[in-house]
Amino acid sequence: MKKVIALCFVVLVLLSTPFTLFAVKEVKVEVLYMNHGPLLPSLEQIKGVFSKYGNKINVSWYDFESKEGEQFMAKKGINQHIPLIIWLDGKFTIPVNGKEIKFIGFPTGSGPAFFQGKWTMEDLRQALNQITSKK
Repeated sequence: MKKVIALCFVVLVLLSTPFTLFAVKEVKVEVLYMNHGPLLPSLEQIKGVFSKYGNKINVSWYDFESKEGEQFMAKKGINQHIPLIIWLDGKFTIPVNGKEIKFIGFPTGSGPAFFQGKWTMEDLRQALNQITSKK
């Protein structure tokens, strides 16, 4: 009887191991944003990009002006007025097509010129594609 139980346990472990080895780990995405009119269209576009990744990413949103947002900024060492920062797996600078992209500020072409970053929604898609395919 003990041999049968031990054999069943070994079989169970061997059968469940592949599922744990090949389980997809979610990419952690953190977004610090200002909930203001000029940024809202960009936030909607970003949410649209994120929605294409389903359970491959886990997105946390932090409103710049909320208590939670202030705590998050302190944790990240942010002490300046920035309308938007996106961290992908803990980094806001990601190499995309051989170019370092910083996901800071409005996407190029939207919002006030002095708050525009040098990134596009396509850069965000490509960065997410790269990161999610590595996991």
